[in-house]
Amino acid sequence: QVQLVESGGGLVQAGGSLRLSCAASGRTFSNYRMSWFRRAPGKAREFVAAITWSGSNFYYSNSVKGRFTISRDNAKNTVYLQMNGLKPEDTAVYYCAADPGNSVWTYWGQGTQVAVSS
Repeated sequence: QVQLVESGGGLVQAGGSLRLSCAASGRTFSNYRMSWFRRAPGKAREFVAAITWSGSNFYYSNSVKGRFTISRDNAKNTVYLQMNGLKPEDTAVYYCAADPGNSVWTYWGQGTQVAVSS
């Protein structure tokens, strides 16, 4: 099993920035694909961003492209989501997910709340 713990959420005004962190433990993490999803109130969960194990390939939803950046730290045990130019529509609970190599987001964190005011 792998445990994922998100942090860094909070309340920010439109146009502001936040950096979310996802810390992994329990098993080796370096070769896992990692991603961020979010769930807004009354909405279904949606994909936000993903990064490959090498840290050389990145994927973003159209709604956050150009504003958010996903990265892995030097120890390969933490994934970040740098969120710039935040909009009220970005308000959601943000979840970290991991794919151990089977093309399935198998492991999930508990989420961290992001609220953006206008």
